[in-house]
Amino acid sequence: MDDEYAKLIRRMNPPRVVIDNNACENATVIQVDSVNKHGILLDVVQVISDMNLVITKAYISSDGVWFMDVFNVIDHNGNKIRDKEVIDYIQRRIENNPSFAPSLRESVGVVPTEEHTVIELTGTDRPGLLSEICAVLTDLHCNVVTAEIWTHNTRAAAVVHVTDDSSGCAIKDPSRLSTIRDLLSNVLRGSNDPKTARTTLSPPGVTNRDRRLHQIMFADRDYERIERAGRGGLRDRDKRPLPHVTVVDCVEKDYTVVTMRAKDRPKLLFDIVCTLTDMQYVVFHGVVKTSRTEAFQEFYIRHVDGFPISLEAERERLVQCLEAAIERRASEGMELELCTEDRVGLLSDITRIFRENSLCIKRAEISTEEGKARDTFYVTDVTGNPVDPKIIDSIRRQIGDKVLNVKHNSSLSPKAPQPTTIGFLLGNFFKARSFQNFKLIRSYS
Repeated sequence: MDDEYAKLIRRMNPPRVVIDNNACENATVIQVDSVNKHGILLDVVQVISDMNLVITKAYISSDGVWFMDVFNVIDHNGNKIRDKEVIDYIQRRIENNPSFAPSLRESVGVVPTEEHTVIELTGTDRPGLLSEICAVLTDLHCNVVTAEIWTHNTRAAAVVHVTDDSSGCAIKDPSRLSTIRDLLSNVLRGSNDPKTARTTLSPPGVTNRDRRLHQIMFADRDYERIERAGRGGLRDRDKRPLPHVTVVDCVEKDYTVVTMRAKDRPKLLFDIVCTLTDMQYVVFHGVVKTSRTEAFQEFYIRHVDGFPISLEAERERLVQCLEAAIERRASEGMELELCTEDRVGLLSDITRIFRENSLCIKRAEISTEEGKARDTFYVTDVTGNPVDPKIIDSIRRQIGDKVLNVKHNSSLSPKAPQPTTIGFLLGNFFKARSFQNFKLIRSYS
């Protein structure tokens, strides 16, 4: 009865979205007011992230039964959102469907369709792993339509959408699906894996890949570090600075306060909110601020049971999980972009050339659009160091200078600033006696 009553309240009070290009000089302001429910913040942030918009500032409040958030957003070129089609889509998607994406409990974002088969993979990362997976899929007459591959802390995870290479449709034959699962599992077990390698074939459908990848790696416990040189220090393996995350008590208001400072990048807020939501924490208040290279985030949270974190072990685990969420999508190595006519076996050929030239793929985004393959790879050498430019030149000659381009080299980017102590950004907010102060904060955004 409680669930039905909550649904009735949400139907009577659908989300209200206001998108304003005049309220802020350098960003489009998206304001969302809605009946509160667990996961609604993630739903809204996911809509913004799916449109590849950058959140430069945000104010979050969902204490009580109402959810009121403000997001300042820009496109990837740093401009306001002027396209009326995009504005209407964001407004329509948030207002018309209050449960934008299925929750973790509700089949983890798999929606039936006839378009493709979803393959989920997890195992120990090693050089050439993606090449071996692509070769197996090609031999089994599977065409990779889209895919995303993450590696973190010696672990690898992938969500791959495939079709039959002759019909272009999803693969449904149980015997063939079983063969695909078994052969891919053999590839993932190619090394002495202390953890269990897994291959899962979902029914034909689509899934929110980003959230699913976080869930896969979280279940694989990739946040457990083998080597570490202390909080805020450097990892022994690759010498990159850790993001700075703290979890402390706010005894006065009975919250746990999470603060984060890291190098800014696209979808950073989504990654943080996704992890908090899937770990069954509720964000009651929060503020997000970004500078040219840095992001600051602060959240006042409680567990879904209404209590703040009380155990030190739980605090430490949350810190580790948030650090992992930040790092999984961090761009490591040289960014290579491939754009060419799609064909069966293309991905297998490209990854084989990378492997033969001793490149290690740290992250990859594979997509196909109107017969064109548009793939992005983040690569290092097999030791995790920057790739020799001469090797890239050689690979480009093999593949085609106009087909493969170097977009970015993270080894030449400015180093992330050293962590410092973060004060409570919302400290003054909690001194207010009424909610009017929150509205004043909005007006200065």
